[in-house]
Amino acid sequence: MADRAFYKRLFILAVPIALQNIVTYSVGLTDNVMVGSLGEVAISGVYLCNQIQIILQMLVAGIGAALIVLAAQYWGKNDKESTKNIMGIGLKIASACAIIFFILVFFFTDQFLSLFSNNTSVVTEAGKYAKIICFTYLFFCISNVLNASLRCIGTVKIGLYLSIVSFFLNVTLNWVFIFGNLGAPALGIRGAAIATLISRLVEFSCYIIYMRFMDQKLKMYFKDVLHTNLELVKDFFRYGLPVIVGDVLWGINLAVQGAIVGRLGADSIAAVSIANVVFSVVSVGVYGIASASAVIIGNTAGEGDLQKIKAYTKKLQFVFLIGGLCTGLFLFIIKDYVLLLYNVSDETLNIAKVLMTVLSVTVIGTAYQMSTLTGIVRAGGATHFVLINDIIFVWFIVIPLSLIMAFVIGAPTWVVFLCLKCDQILKCAVAVVKVNRYDWIKKLTKEFAA
Repeated sequence: MADRAFYKRLFILAVPIALQNIVTYSVGLTDNVMVGSLGEVAISGVYLCNQIQIILQMLVAGIGAALIVLAAQYWGKNDKESTKNIMGIGLKIASACAIIFFILVFFFTDQFLSLFSNNTSVVTEAGKYAKIICFTYLFFCISNVLNASLRCIGTVKIGLYLSIVSFFLNVTLNWVFIFGNLGAPALGIRGAAIATLISRLVEFSCYIIYMRFMDQKLKMYFKDVLHTNLELVKDFFRYGLPVIVGDVLWGINLAVQGAIVGRLGADSIAAVSIANVVFSVVSVGVYGIASASAVIIGNTAGEGDLQKIKAYTKKLQFVFLIGGLCTGLFLFIIKDYVLLLYNVSDETLNIAKVLMTVLSVTVIGTAYQMSTLTGIVRAGGATHFVLINDIIFVWFIVIPLSLIMAFVIGAPTWVVFLCLKCDQILKCAVAVVKVNRYDWIKKLTKEFAA
């Protein structure tokens, strides 16, 4: 009965998160396919802009993950006020970051995009997209932090519903503004950016309405966002800063990878863009289970039940491996069929096919080590360990090795791509040792006077 209750809880949390991720990444896939019909330069331009978006996305993901690490434990001990206070801290930090990114991208567009490619035509095309997409940053950051806040208290369906609304709205507006339907002008790559802007504004508005008028668990008001408990601010940065820094460094890592790929030619850029978007859609189950695991482990740590945490850890590792194997097999089977959706050159398609084959293998490692380290170890309180581990593997192995392969040896695109993903397998050895030592379990909550 205990096992059944655990798997039911994991399923209830993971499935809506995974479905939400499917919808969210499907927006990217749809953009990718629709913009891809405009040619390699257009799709490469969107890819360059997405490198900036990735850094912001990882930053806000780090804020959301840091929030979950701390807030999930307070929610586990039924401290509603502290939970709301932590959410307010996350919202304020995310809003400040969004404003900074907007200023940098809007006023220094070409300088930023030139970091990721030396192809003038691609940079010029990307600039058209960036000047509009930067207006989405504030809506995007607040929506994602609110979504993370709801996840840590077990409310996951609203995120799914809003993502579905955003998806259909985005696809419809893409069709209208990219190709000039329903009397609208054909705006090409600018149309894709406008569609995303409107979709994110609607999604943001729905989150605000839900939190203010419909949520019955937190009943959070604007004054809760403004109120600040200095002790919780200190704890947020003490335990959350390694999470935020780790995710930001991971975003920078992805941006550096994008810069490496961006110098391999337009075909390679387009192929990597296609492979990454397809992989994002296919691997949603892996990330959904990892997110659900973080909530479960965080809540249980807040309850202080050590034996239950150990039992959950053993079960989750098995789930992670099965999820990785199923995802890898599925990606390998569907890769040829997905590529039929794209109107790009045969060279781009051939490269993309090989890259997806690489990802079908490395996702097994991703499913185990990423879920174990971020879904269990980090959620249990050992936030510094995950940060140091990522720094060592990414900046001392992955990036140097990839640079050598790309610019010294001149290896083919798939070899460079394999080097960029090799840490997903190598980290498994660290993950299996660390998680089974159980020295990562920490209770982070404090008692506050009523």
